[in-house]
Amino acid sequence: MTTGARMMDESPESLESRVAALEAELAAVRAEMQDFTATVSHDLRAPLRHIVSYVQLVQEDAGPQLEPEVLGFLSTISDAARHMGLLLDGLTALSRVGGMPMDVCPVSLQALVQTVREKLTEKHPQRAIEWHIADGLPTVLADTDLLYQALTHVLGNAVKFTAPRELAKIDITAEPSASPGFVVLKVQDNGVGYNPAQQARLFQVFGRLHSAKQFEGIGMGLAMTRKMMTLWGGSVSAQASMDAGCCVEMQFKLA
Repeated sequence: MTTGARMMDESPESLESRVAALEAELAAVRAEMQDFTATVSHDLRAPLRHIVSYVQLVQEDAGPQLEPEVLGFLSTISDAARHMGLLLDGLTALSRVGGMPMDVCPVSLQALVQTVREKLTEKHPQRAIEWHIADGLPTVLADTDLLYQALTHVLGNAVKFTAPRELAKIDITAEPSASPGFVVLKVQDNGVGYNPAQQARLFQVFGRLHSAKQFEGIGMGLAMTRKMMTLWGGSVSAQASMDAGCCVEMQFKLA
């Protein structure tokens, strides 16, 4: 007899008990992973601080006596240590997403998208960005704070990867999903895009598709966005081509 058949034969009380046990087990695994990530992050920060501090001392005390090549080595060590600190920050932030208290409620995409757009515009006053935000974006079920973060990641990427364009264009629209009761929010930009052959890495932790010299960041934003979206039954995907822009689709349940 299959697992599904056995569950169908169980009484409602027994089935509820099994579901509760599985939920408790899942919560315990999540808590364990969060504790592990927090511990690793905390224990690694002290040696990183020591590396940065002692490199700085050597640069200050012995800098004039050192060859330029040696000074370059010290700068590389310091930069690498600081970058590792950013990676640890990213892991810590990702681990906290699943453990944060959630309040899934009706959220106006229209209002929240406008808020994120205004924040990004203030952050990049020197950029020429042409925003096209459709009227009547729907109200969806999500956690407001986490959705704000997810939209900041997605719209922030659109701003980041259109930086080489003289005029950045970002279009935000919504359309019915193929799944009844759901809607898809589309964010299309005219940025640099990416190689479709690297699609599988897009939502991975530290899944950078461009070098750090081209664009800043550690490749954590979309991984966090996917984790946030799944918390309230949504999803996120993206399609792009090289030097031909990117379209990110976020699927939500309608309120």
